[in-house]
Amino acid sequence: MVNTQQIGKCGELLVQYKLLLHGIESSPLTTDYGIDLVAYTSIKNQAMTVQVKTCLEPKPAGGKGKLALDWWLADNSPAQLVALVDLSKERIWLFEIEEYRAMAQQHSNGRLHLYMYVDPSVEPRTNKAVHVADFDLYLLENRISFLFGNQD
Repeated sequence: MVNTQQIGKCGELLVQYKLLLHGIESSPLTTDYGIDLVAYTSIKNQAMTVQVKTCLEPKPAGGKGKLALDWWLADNSPAQLVALVDLSKERIWLFEIEEYRAMAQQHSNGRLHLYMYVDPSVEPRTNKAVHVADFDLYLLENRISFLFGNQD
């Protein structure tokens, strides 16, 4: 069984691996001040900071509900990008920080909560996106060119 720190490290490594497959260099920071990775794109000639949040697998929402993935992020995160990782399917969603803030369904105690139900039959209680499929636009492979420039 992996612990919380190992889950987080797996997420960071998966993000680095997937970025590198797209020609984006990245490096972890030695201390965590809300930034896990710095990614560099030679196309835009700039470095971007990334906070990685990792979920091992879907779990019942609220402890008893339908299966969902969820991530919490400090409201004052200094990162430019937020990478959300689902280790069970090795999926990564990549948001600009303002997009994450806008998409988060909950905001409490200085933290933003974004969740995705894996069951498409779940009825949303708000007009915000809540199903995994609602976030396809934000999958890493769909965001590379937009965020880092065309790497081909």
